[in-house]
Order: sequence, then C-alpha cells, then structure tokens
Amino acid sequence: MDNLNTLILIAAGCVAIALPLLAFAFTARPGVARQQTLRNLNRGIRASAAVDGPELTGGGLIALARSLTPIAAIRWLDTLLSRAGRPAAWPLERVIVAKLVLTASGIGAGFLLAATSPGPRMFVLAIASATIAWATPELLLYSRGQERRQKIQEQLPDSMDQLTIAVEAGLGFEAALAHVARQTTGPLSEELIRTLQDIQVGRPRQVAYADLAERTQVQDLGRFVRAINQAETNGISIARVLSTQSREMRIKRRQRAEEKAMQIPVKVIFPLILFILPVLFIVVLGPAVINMIAAFS
Repeated sequence: MDNLNTLILIAAGCVAIALPLLAFAFTARPGVARQQTLRNLNRGIRASAAVDGPELTGGGLIALARSLTPIAAIRWLDTLLSRAGRPAAWPLERVIVAKLVLTASGIGAGFLLAATSPGPRMFVLAIASATIAWATPELLLYSRGQERRQKIQEQLPDSMDQLTIAVEAGLGFEAALAHVARQTTGPLSEELIRTLQDIQVGRPRQVAYADLAERTQVQDLGRFVRAINQAETNGISIARVLSTQSREMRIKRRQRAEEKAMQIPVKVIFPLILFILPVLFIVVLGPAVINMIAAFS
C-alpha cells in the first residue's frame, strides 16, 4: 500500500511539473536580441522562410532541456526542422522543451496507469506511452517535411518551365531564379529565396545549390542541381541544360500520374471485398437463405 501511494505521488508530481512546462513551451519566445536579428536577416520575405540555426539560446528551462537531450537528437531535430521549412512558431528551442515536457507527461501518465492497476501489461503500457510522447515531435516534423516535399515535387515542373523561359529570354541564371521565386508562392519559392540569400552572403554557388537539394530531399531537384553544377564546371550552356531538365521533369510528372492511376484498381480491391461485397451478398442471398431456413424448420 505504501509503494502504491509513493507511485501515485511521483506520478502526480511529474504531471504537476509537466503542465507549467508545457504552458511555457507554447508561450515562450526566443530572446529579444535574437528576434530582432532574425527580423533583420529575413526582412522582405515571408516569416515561414526564416532561417533558424542550431544554436540554442534562452533561459534555464532551455538549458535543462538541452542538457537532457542527446546531441544526436538535437541534430536530428534541426535536420527535421530544416526539411519542414523551419516554422516560425516552432524554433529549435521550443521543440526541445516540448519534447522534454511531453516525455515527462508520458512518464507521469504511465506511472498513474501502473499505480492504479499494477501488472506487467500496465508496465508495458507505461513504457509505450513514454516512448510515444518522446517521439511525437519527430513524427510531427517528419510529417510536415513529407508534405512540404510533396508540394515542392508538384511545383517543380512548372517552375522549371518558367526558369527555362527566363534564361532563354536573356536573364542570367541567378536573376532567373530570383524572378521565379518572386512570381511563385509555396515552399519551393522559399527555398529558392534562401539559396539566393546564401549566395549573396558569400557562399559558393555550387555549395548553395547542393544545400538546396539536401534540404528539400527531392530527387528531381537533386538531379537538376547536379546537372547545373556540372554545366558550370564544364562550360555547357545553361539554357540547353534547363530545356533538357524541364522536358525530363514533365515526362516524370506524367509517368507519376500514370503510376497513380494504375494503383487505383489495386487500392479499390480491399474496400470492395471488406465493405461492398458482403452487403451485396446479404441483399441478394438473404431472402433465399431465410426461405431455406423456414422450409427446413
């Protein structure tokens, strides 16, 4: 009985500590100086395109979360944030604090479950709840990154057509990139703006293009970046490379559409077997079965 009361008190303490930490995680902001620096760096572009580095700044709670989170986990979270477009409302500090708070809440809920109904099953459930709470930020960021990657994949062929037209009209490659970024909206435009900013602050063009492919994780965009870098290295006409890449991307888009169309019959089979065919059997064979039961009874 004493052990049960102790577990309940520990779980209640974890929940009591986690609730104010969760409130802080949703309301805290980076330092005033850092906010001003970010506003200066990102002046003239949308807030969702802001660049947030992996350095952690803040008060004692952020320092505590930083000390309890492994370095590899922080780097992985920073990578996921980069692929998710670095949402302005969720800087790296807030994600790390939220991860700590969710884990504490999961552990507290697990202790409560184990205390109310002791047993191996509840112990496993407590561990599972803590694990799910620990992995929730990564899952959300990964899902956001996948959605963003899909949007970039859909926007890429049309943007490539605009880029080809701009270069063939006489603009330089970087000027054409800036033109496409201004005339379009969405994650691809934000990534192009960031790449141009990297070039403007002195980053080598090939490195900036390679970082673009690394951030987006889109195969077609990575293939395009490699073709552009090889064209600049070997002195090949950029307009010819763009025309070839644009044609290939249109062909790949049509192939992806045909592939999805071919997958529809396979995906329809399972709902058809599980939900539609049983209802048809009941409607068609139900009266006959009822008559047979009445006749033999």
